[in-house]
Amino acid sequence: MSRNEQDQAVYLTAEGLEKLKEELAWRTQVRRPEISQHIAAAIKEGDLSENAGYDEAKYQAGMNEGRILELQARIKQAVIIREKNGPAEQVEIGRTVTLADLEFGDHERYTIVGPTEADPSNGRISHKSPIGEALLGKRVGHAITVTTPGGTVQFKVVHID
Repeated sequence: MSRNEQDQAVYLTAEGLEKLKEELAWRTQVRRPEISQHIAAAIKEGDLSENAGYDEAKYQAGMNEGRILELQARIKQAVIIREKNGPAEQVEIGRTVTLADLEFGDHERYTIVGPTEADPSNGRISHKSPIGEALLGKRVGHAITVTTPGGTVQFKVVHID
């Protein structure tokens, strides 16, 4: 994979790719026809120059088509990452990492995923986030210092699954 292809890659789990495909199917098979019906109904009302229903339906159509294009591009550029289990030598996408907060001593556990599936409140951080970037390639025992929107934090890698 060339550097440009890597930059454009959309890292997803198989589950994440399936969710994108489901949304694409809904937008093309359900939402698009619904919007078309709204546009047709608004056209029947006549005088489109002052028809708020028509304007709204056209706006919704544009938003839906934009999302369809975005989903198609993400699906085309998808690189499936597998969540990996068992001990590992270094942090990589798909691994789960246990970190010790060096200031407070508590432990945090994160799975490294692509930006599309990042959900920090559920322990899934992007490999492009400040912490995710700092962790890539690190080994057990390595310490990292990261500047986040909440301030500077220091972690030590305790375990890599």
